[in-house]
Amino acid sequence: MAVIRKGAISFGLVYIPVSLYTATQDSDIGFNQLHKADKSRIRYKKVCGHCGKEVSEKDIVRGFEYAKGQYVVITDEEIEKIKTEKDRTITVLSFTAPEQISPVYYDKAYHVVPQKGGSKALELLRQAMLRAGRAALGKAVFGNTEKLLLLLPQEDGILIQTLLYQDDIKDLPVEYEHPKVSEAELKMAEQVIKSMEEPFTPEKYKDEFQERLKALIASKISGKTFTPPKEEKPGQIIDLMEALKASVKSAVKKAPAKQVKPVKRAARSKKEA
Repeated sequence: MAVIRKGAISFGLVYIPVSLYTATQDSDIGFNQLHKADKSRIRYKKVCGHCGKEVSEKDIVRGFEYAKGQYVVITDEEIEKIKTEKDRTITVLSFTAPEQISPVYYDKAYHVVPQKGGSKALELLRQAMLRAGRAALGKAVFGNTEKLLLLLPQEDGILIQTLLYQDDIKDLPVEYEHPKVSEAELKMAEQVIKSMEEPFTPEKYKDEFQERLKALIASKISGKTFTPPKEEKPGQIIDLMEALKASVKSAVKKAPAKQVKPVKRAARSKKEA
């Protein structure tokens, strides 16, 4: 796994050299675009809007349009020159309870690995945050953007989550009513939740659609007929309370039976015999 970024974490006067690695990957099946007539790959060319000629990557520069059709060119070297050491360092601004940050702000996740000489300081930060029940809010420049960061302590390390800024978050697109619900309905809904409660085990969940997609591709490669899965139709229960009751019954049926240990009988005394 390639290092995405090398730098440091700074909190107070403590400086920790670290490397960042991506924590997620795209496992979806990828498709190519083909010409319908002969199944040849569709290729995209970068063409100059003025002369119409195709250009290579080495002939492309970065430009900012400050007026209609007017550009100023900014090079990678110029961008690097305006970065300070603080920009390259993940500077901790404050510590906060992670549950106070809405998931809507979460963007990308990275694993933090200490560089030589940084192991003890990183472990100290991890254990201290775990004990305090806090995460660290920080900032650093990634590429051409200053990112807001959340350092989350884990049982086996520290995860950095890049956060979106408030300006990046959209408001609720449509206002909708919040009808009144009865206490009986609320209690029944809580019963459904309780009946379906279980610890989060990520390895339990698989992308079932991708598995069916792989089966479809395999069948087409082998020339076999693919049989689509039978569709499960939802129940036609209109009444809310009836739907809740049916949900509880369904969850109880699906729940694995608990192993009940046989109760050992106490030995009977001679008086009882």
